[in-house]
Amino acid sequence: MVALLIGLVLVVFAVYTLLPVPWAPGWWDEMLEFLKGGIPIVAVLIGLVSFFVGIADIKDKIEARKEEEEERLEAERSAGQEGGKAD
Repeated sequence: MVALLIGLVLVVFAVYTLLPVPWAPGWWDEMLEFLKGGIPIVAVLIGLVSFFVGIADIKDKIEARKEEEEERLEAERSAGQEGGKAD
């Protein structure tokens, strides 16, 4: 409940500071400058996260192929042993 109240107060404050009326600070231009400066930083962070997620995905695929190959070899060995026992 407290978090909801704090969130509501912060949203109202943000809207108040951006309003283009004489009785509000009118920080619209400053907010746009902040966003313009922050976009490259956010792009770099998203790019780094995507890069590391891609590397982890490639490693997972390689590991899955190894496991499938091991399972296939184990199935061939067990099929060969069962065939030898039947004789």
